[in-house]
Amino acid sequence: MKAMVLMDPDRFADAIERIDAANGADPESEEVDGRPVPKALLYGQRMSACLEDLAPDASEALRLAVRCQHIQRWKIPRGDFPVGRLGYRQWRTELAWYHAQTAGSILRDVGYDDALVERVQSLVRKERFKVDPEAQTVEDVACLVFLRYYLPAFAEKHSEEKLVEILAKTWKKMSDGGRAAALDIELSPALKFLLDRAVQRT
Repeated sequence: MKAMVLMDPDRFADAIERIDAANGADPESEEVDGRPVPKALLYGQRMSACLEDLAPDASEALRLAVRCQHIQRWKIPRGDFPVGRLGYRQWRTELAWYHAQTAGSILRDVGYDDALVERVQSLVRKERFKVDPEAQTVEDVACLVFLRYYLPAFAEKHSEEKLVEILAKTWKKMSDGGRAAALDIELSPALKFLLDRAVQRT
């Protein structure tokens, strides 16, 4: 499938560079190939790589949205909100708006018009993702990146039953295409067994 031509490759590259610079300030890092990489920067790069595999013809707005999906996430810690489901939802809502605002500032600075900025912000917030194909793709990519890169460490902190519950919720969020891609991810036998249990629940 032919990749979509960017409206202004230089402006797009400038936006990506600024997004990566913002994420590169993350005080926490993850070791990759023997060197520390800021976690937020690595997450954005993984999101872009996953999108390229899943939807190589993605629009410019979609490419920008996945790159800044968690931009400067560390600035709004989970611990600043109440424990429990309500506090978690409040945290996620605050994050979504913060990510969208931060992305919008960067995109306007590099010369994007209001229409594209607002589209990217809507995608970052994953608005109407069950009826907006591009927002659904953002959700699919986020789920795939979680399963591929973050599930093993996440699994160490939760019981099997809790993991099955979380994986079932993740599966419900995904499109058929996203689910097909998820089944191609190499997981340990134990995690594959839990994912299979989760799929059976949906």
